[in-house]
Amino acid sequence: MLDPGRIPSHIAIIMDGNGRWAEARSLPRAAGHRAGVEAARRTLRACREFGVRVLSLFAFSTENWRRPADEVQALMELLADAVRDEAAELIQGGVQLRVSGDLTTLDAEARHDVGQVVELTRSNRDFILNVAYNYGGRAEIVSAVQRVAAEAAEGRLPSKEITEELLGRHLYTAGLPDPDLLIRTGGEHRVSNFLLWQIAYTELYFTNIFWPDFDREHLMEAIGDYQQRRRRFGGVEGT
Repeated sequence: MLDPGRIPSHIAIIMDGNGRWAEARSLPRAAGHRAGVEAARRTLRACREFGVRVLSLFAFSTENWRRPADEVQALMELLADAVRDEAAELIQGGVQLRVSGDLTTLDAEARHDVGQVVELTRSNRDFILNVAYNYGGRAEIVSAVQRVAAEAAEGRLPSKEITEELLGRHLYTAGLPDPDLLIRTGGEHRVSNFLLWQIAYTELYFTNIFWPDFDREHLMEAIGDYQQRRRRFGGVEGT
């Protein structure tokens, strides 16, 4: 049983293992990514059931461009297709959709459709789904620093006012709490350039389960493991 008083407010997930899941079944890797979309749906529903308030999903990284062209194309199409398919449920279900990353790589129609759902859900407050697409943590930090530097160069920002909080307001995730729990599926034990600034004190959880097989019970296990930990944020327990 989960302790309802210690549910992580923000869970971030590196959805790894789609391709290997497909290869193990003699399917094209794109089939694994499509199965991964269904796992994302299950996870969103389970997060809401358990009382999580924000879910960040790593959908496509800046490094994923190195993959085979057909797989990249499938990933490009999946984001727009998934948003179109889920638009009504997101809007009516009180879910706010945010997209962290550079959407200029999407074709004009897909970019318009995703942007429209983002705008239509902007006022939703029940739950936030943050999709990291064409995203890299280092690129995000560089972009934020560039904007801060431009303000400073124009004389609008004294250097002494440059703080962690200020830089955070220039990140893609501005306004979101930092993740309490980061889950990575697929058996790898690294963060792969995901939310580098935001996970400074995030609890990390790794599982061998491939993402398409990840379900409610696996999420419950991850949260249960999180609830056994003591988060001290650099301090000493009991002080």
